[in-house]
Amino acid sequence: MSRQGHRAKPPAARTVLVTATAWALAAIFLLPYLEMVVTAGRPAGELRDSGYLPGHFDWSSFVRVWSDTTLAQNLRITLVVALGSTLLVLAVALPAAYYTARVDFRGRKAFLLLVLVTQMFQPTALQVGLYREFFTLDLLDTVLVLVLANAAFNLAFAVWILSAYIAAIPVELEEAAQIDGNGRIGALFRVTLPLAMPGVVTAVIFTFIAAWNEFVMGLTLTTSTDRQPLTVGINNMIGAYSVQWNYVFAASVVAIVPVIVLFAVIERHVVSGLTAGSVR
Repeated sequence: MSRQGHRAKPPAARTVLVTATAWALAAIFLLPYLEMVVTAGRPAGELRDSGYLPGHFDWSSFVRVWSDTTLAQNLRITLVVALGSTLLVLAVALPAAYYTARVDFRGRKAFLLLVLVTQMFQPTALQVGLYREFFTLDLLDTVLVLVLANAAFNLAFAVWILSAYIAAIPVELEEAAQIDGNGRIGALFRVTLPLAMPGVVTAVIFTFIAAWNEFVMGLTLTTSTDRQPLTVGINNMIGAYSVQWNYVFAASVVAIVPVIVLFAVIERHVVSGLTAGSVR
C-alpha cells in the first residue's frame, strides 16, 4: 500500500473535549495570577477603574515596593526560614523514616498512625502553647523561632512519605551492598538514598512551600517588621484606612515567582515521588 493511503486519523471527539477542558481549567487557574500582574501595573489613579486593562501600564510599583517597604528584608527572612526548616526536617525525618521502614519494632503501626494524626492539627489551635513555650525559651521575634516552628509542623509529613518510599525499596539491595564491603551507613548513602531521591525531593519541595507560604506563626511569633516573613510583610501593606493595591499585588507577584521557578525545575521528581511513594 502506498504512503498516500496512510492518512493521519483526525483526533477523536473525546480527545478534543478533554484537551479543550484542560485548557479551560488552566485558564481559570491562571486568571488570578494574570489579575495580580495587571493590578500591579496599574497607575495609582486607575486602581478603582472598572476596566480590566489599564489605560497604560506603570511598572514602577515593582521598583517602589522595594524602596518604600520592608519587602527585601521580608523576602530574605522567608528564604532563610524556608531553607532552614527544610534542612532541619530532612536531617530529622530521614533517620526516623529509615528506622520505621526497616525495623519492625513494637508500636510501629501506632507510631506511624500518630505521625499521620498530627497532620490534622492546625497551627492556629496550638499558637497559645507555642507562644508560651518560645517565650520561656526567649526565642520570640527571631529567625530561629520561625525555623523551629515550621520544621515542627512539617516533620510529620516528611517522615510519613519517606517511610513509605523507603519501605518500597527491597532490603536485599542493602544486604548485597553490605556483602560487597559497605556497612549499614554506607549502604544507606550509596544505595537507599539514591533510590529514594524522588521521595526526598517530594518531602523537600512540600516542606519548602509550606514554610514559604506560612502566615499565622509568622504573625504570632514575630513583631519586628524587619524580622517577619514575606506573607506578614505583604499583610502589613494593608492599612486601617487605605490599601496600596498596586504595592500589594507587586509584592505578591515577587513572592510567587521563586516558588514557581523551583517547582518547575523539580516538578518531574515531585510527580514520580508521589506516585512511587504511594504504591507499596
